[in-house]
Amino acid sequence: MKVTTTGRLLVLVFVACTAHAVVCSSSSLHGNETDRLSLLEFKDAISLDPHQVFMSWNASTHFCSWEGVLCRMRTPRRVTSLNLTSRGLVGHISPSLGNLSFLHSLALTENSLTGEIPPSLGQLRRLRTLYLNNNTFQGWIPSFVNCSKLKVLHVSSNNLVGQFPSNLPPHLQLLLVSANNLTGTIPASIANITTIKFIECEYNHIKGNIPAEFADFSNLQYMYLGSNQLTGRFPQAILNLSTLLELSLPVNGLSGELPPNIFTYLPNLQVLHLGGNLFLGHLPSSFANASNLIQIGLSQNNFTGLVPTMFGKLTKLVFLNLENNQLEAHSREDWEFLNSLGNCTELQVFSMRQNRLSGHVPTSLGNLSNQLQQLHLDKNQLSGEFPVGIANLRNLFVLSMGENHFTGVIPEWIGNLKYLQRIGLYENFFTGVIPSSLSNMSQLGWLYLWSNQLIGHIPPIFGNFPMLINLDISENNLHGMVPVEIFKIPTIFQIYLSFNSLDGQLPTEIGKAKQLVNLLLSSNKLSGEIPNTLGDCESLENIELDANNLSGSIPTSLGHITSLQTLNFSTNNLTGSIPVSLGNLQSLENLDLSFNHLIGEVPTEGIFMNATKVRIDGNHGLCGGALELHLEACAIIPSDSARHKHYLVLKVVIPIGSMVSLSVVIFGIYLWRGKHKRTSICLPSFFEIFPKVSFNDLARATHGFSSSNLIGKGIYSSVYRGKFVDEENEVVIKVFNLEARGAQRSFITECNALKNIRHRNLVPVRTACSSIDSNGNDFKALVYEFMPRGDLHKQLYSIRDYEGSSNFEILTMAQRMSIVVDVADAVEYLHHNNQGTIVHCDLKPSNILLDDNMTAHVGDFGLATFEVGSPSSSLGNHHSYSSGLIGTIGYAAPEYAGGGKFSTAADVYSFGIVLLEIFLRRRPTDDMFKDGLSIVKFTEASFPDRVMEIVDPQLIQELVLCHETPMALKEKGVRSLLSMLNIGLCCTKPSPGERLNMHEVAAKLHGIKDAYLRRN
Repeated sequence: MKVTTTGRLLVLVFVACTAHAVVCSSSSLHGNETDRLSLLEFKDAISLDPHQVFMSWNASTHFCSWEGVLCRMRTPRRVTSLNLTSRGLVGHISPSLGNLSFLHSLALTENSLTGEIPPSLGQLRRLRTLYLNNNTFQGWIPSFVNCSKLKVLHVSSNNLVGQFPSNLPPHLQLLLVSANNLTGTIPASIANITTIKFIECEYNHIKGNIPAEFADFSNLQYMYLGSNQLTGRFPQAILNLSTLLELSLPVNGLSGELPPNIFTYLPNLQVLHLGGNLFLGHLPSSFANASNLIQIGLSQNNFTGLVPTMFGKLTKLVFLNLENNQLEAHSREDWEFLNSLGNCTELQVFSMRQNRLSGHVPTSLGNLSNQLQQLHLDKNQLSGEFPVGIANLRNLFVLSMGENHFTGVIPEWIGNLKYLQRIGLYENFFTGVIPSSLSNMSQLGWLYLWSNQLIGHIPPIFGNFPMLINLDISENNLHGMVPVEIFKIPTIFQIYLSFNSLDGQLPTEIGKAKQLVNLLLSSNKLSGEIPNTLGDCESLENIELDANNLSGSIPTSLGHITSLQTLNFSTNNLTGSIPVSLGNLQSLENLDLSFNHLIGEVPTEGIFMNATKVRIDGNHGLCGGALELHLEACAIIPSDSARHKHYLVLKVVIPIGSMVSLSVVIFGIYLWRGKHKRTSICLPSFFEIFPKVSFNDLARATHGFSSSNLIGKGIYSSVYRGKFVDEENEVVIKVFNLEARGAQRSFITECNALKNIRHRNLVPVRTACSSIDSNGNDFKALVYEFMPRGDLHKQLYSIRDYEGSSNFEILTMAQRMSIVVDVADAVEYLHHNNQGTIVHCDLKPSNILLDDNMTAHVGDFGLATFEVGSPSSSLGNHHSYSSGLIGTIGYAAPEYAGGGKFSTAADVYSFGIVLLEIFLRRRPTDDMFKDGLSIVKFTEASFPDRVMEIVDPQLIQELVLCHETPMALKEKGVRSLLSMLNIGLCCTKPSPGERLNMHEVAAKLHGIKDAYLRRN
């Protein structure tokens, strides 16, 4: 079976299942009373049990029936397994667990356990698998040399210190100690354990090199030692590991040349990552001998010479990253490697970024795989016109060709690459107009065209981009007005249009860009007044409008932009006074108003107290301000009439003003109290369960709700990644946009849904915030636990970047089945839990989140409703839809379109669509599904005989094309896939009455998954 980097979990599961299949026949002198008391001591050491795991751990229930506990069937009943994974437990491990002498498996993954790992665990002679990863354990790793049957030791992602473990059991197969604080060198004695198959020690502080004794490993298949401090030349011992499938040594200090015959000795290698080292010399020509290679990562080294044509013999290659080296290609012969790569029909990611490529790109670029999703050629010395071969790469997601010497026009046919999400053509010599065909790219998020010689207008059709985040067309020769349409793009974050010849006025519609963070329009020919609506762009951090022809006064509304850090209006024709409101901006770090025609007194609050942060020179009418500004004092009129006016102010105006101010304060307090009162809807009972946090707590956790912390945006809310002060783990903060119609109800709905439900496959909620923000407006937010792997939609379709290097992940059959089962369990709980029936109403991949262990969690209950008779139905029961389709197109049940009622059957339909999507890897809204064809009908038409023609090709490669898998197992895998798809079809019947309920669905899926995982 082929195993990629993302298939490590399968290896762990396989070994764990193998271990559990062994039945221990020894007896215990102490009997099962010892086991019961040991478990109770373990319970006593836990200080927080948020999921109430220990409710069943009581005297009225036999300990073999306690949650997480398994015992052998024969008497005396003895504990063989303790599994409390992802239960949110806080506390430490009691040494009493060392008394469970029949224990085969201990799994406490993904909790908040602290303290040291008890040395008593090292006395469990029957222990086979130990999972303590993703906690906060400290201290040294104890000796497990007496655990003679231990096969899996997983303690990654803790705070463990000390040396690389050396006191290891004699039959260990999997050793995982990544993401700790281990130091020292790798001990040579570990090579005495010849059974080891899997070593993972990434993200530590290990020094030295791999011992020569590693050559004695006869079964080692996976070695991950990246992000350490290894030094020296390429370890010669590795050349003796012919069984090696994956080798990952990136981000170390390894140096020298790679052995020229390296792949002659590693013929079975599938994954090779050596990026971020100091390797030099030519790339070995022996690559062709490792014909099973899927991933090659050699970025950020000092490799020189030509790219070997031998890469073309790696027909299984999916990922090739050679960026940040000194590889060359000048003549037609040098580019021959492109022709050879045309044989790599599975290639998805190819990067030659920042090398020494020059000259014209050959048309053979178009012969690359039609599966190619990322192409990186930026930061070279490439020239000539836009490479025509790119027109054939119709499935590109990312096209990066910046910092080269390309000339000519950007072709209109680029609009045919409709899946492009990121275009980088910056710092070239492209001429002509911006192609209007770019608007065909409905998924475009990043458009980088800066520093070229483009002319013409900015196409108004750019407003058609539904997902554009960053637009940078600065440093060109564009003219005309700034299109009002770009400010209406719902996702736009950054607009960079500086150093062009744009003219006319800024549109008042600029205020619609509520999410805009950076607005840079310097050095153009803009005229007219600065729109007062600019102050409505509440997320702005940087505004640069300098070197234009703007007139009028500075809008006082800018004082509302609390996130503003830089404001530059220099070298314009602005008049009037400096608004006092600018002094209220606590985040403002740079203010440049120089060379205008401003008059009056300079404010003395906020940023104006620090002369180093303020530039106001060139305004001859200004006076006063801080002494460091060295301005003249403002003149005082000495006339009798002035003194008389001053007297009137003292005697009449000030008292009246004081009364008015007092009235305003009293009225403000009244409004604040009313507003504060309004925020209490649904929350008193919520805060009986969850702690309360303030707006300031959340602002600090997200650096002032910075755009760099923003990870998602929807109709009702924005989602930020954050970290509370004095807390180590990150959280997700969902901030509701209360100006959006329905957002208030969405918040209340989600509160009521979350306060009564608990399940390991629902996204865990931490708390809520219903408060007032810094401007006195209502503020509502929910805080969830952070899910590191993001949502299922991204997992299915995205190609990820890690620290600037391209990477990708493939979901295996077992992982997809586990995700489906996890989601089924969650929806079954919603439909059938004892708190009442909850209908989710918007089940889809983007609402399914994945943790580090690929466990799925259902989230986003903003559209949830409660069926009649439910204890949770305090919101009222909305039985039917009166305002059109609820949910998401493609996933919503057909009866909803006709105004049907909320129902659990509709959730079942959505679940069935998600199931089909996971195994077909096709969106239900794919362009192919039109004229009456849907993902359901598409599956039905091929079921069962031609199913293998429509499922995700990655699954076909795993289930059918793998040469190492016996035929019987292949047949069993295909049967399991058919069974899964059959469940999906049963869930998506047109009539709600024909569909299974989630209790039946979950039971059937568990059976299919269990049967599949027992196939080995």
